[in-house]
Amino acid sequence: MDVVGVEGEAAAGAGSAGARAVPAGEWERGPHPSDSLRTFGAVVQGLREHAGLSRADLAARVQYSKHTVESVELGRRMPDEAFVERAEEALGNTGALRKAARHLTRGEAGLAAWFRRWARLEREAVSLCTYECRLVPGLLQSEAYARAVFEGTIPLRTDDELEVQLAARMERQVMMRERPTVPFSFIVEEHVFRRRFGDAEEMRVLVDHVLELTAPRNVTLQVVPLEARLHACLDGPLQILETFEGRRLAYSEGQKNGRLISDSKEVTVLCQRYDTLRSQALNPTESRDLLERLRGEL
Repeated sequence: MDVVGVEGEAAAGAGSAGARAVPAGEWERGPHPSDSLRTFGAVVQGLREHAGLSRADLAARVQYSKHTVESVELGRRMPDEAFVERAEEALGNTGALRKAARHLTRGEAGLAAWFRRWARLEREAVSLCTYECRLVPGLLQSEAYARAVFEGTIPLRTDDELEVQLAARMERQVMMRERPTVPFSFIVEEHVFRRRFGDAEEMRVLVDHVLELTAPRNVTLQVVPLEARLHACLDGPLQILETFEGRRLAYSEGQKNGRLISDSKEVTVLCQRYDTLRSQALNPTESRDLLERLRGEL
């Protein structure tokens, strides 16, 4: 199950030959702030203290919660543009925050060590394919759904850790809106959308969110219906991407382990499985019709 995304990340680099599982110790280290976010947070804290303001004081001036200010200062949360601008004005208009914000590394805080490399690869990929049989893919999850996933994670996370992971999940989805020419393909088992995680309204919001994110021409969603027979991807969740150089890489994940797969022969087999499943799943129009029917049943 996903700790910070429904996708993990292997310790092996993109240029590694073959693939290997992530050691348990690396998995258990979990999320920690990126250097750029820690540095930005330290600048905010330094300017705030120089101005003689408490975190509560700054929170009131930037119109965010004290918790958000604390998370930013500790490097746990990616500040949005509004936070940067309001904090800049509240802390003397020195220009330091605007300049520091340009160097923030997106998608690092809240991402476990074993997932960061794949997250960086997918942000630069020229195509991304995802098959999921456990839960809604991270790139399509509604905020309430993602929160429910994190709240159910064992071992339990603190409220601060949960908020950091939730912010990272929502931040990853921006990639889909910002890259309208990159093909995104999703194949998801029907039972994933039928699994309840909240009340009927939260389920409807999830379906609406998925339909909205998969509406653009560059995004394709196919559902594997309940009545479908055994198929080519029964070994589990799978992701495949193509780099700018034309290289294909894959990622697979299980209980407390993950593999970034770069061996060309193994990746070729996984691509063949994915392509075969495409022909076995409902087409995109039928898939959207199915989701809309499911929504109507709620």
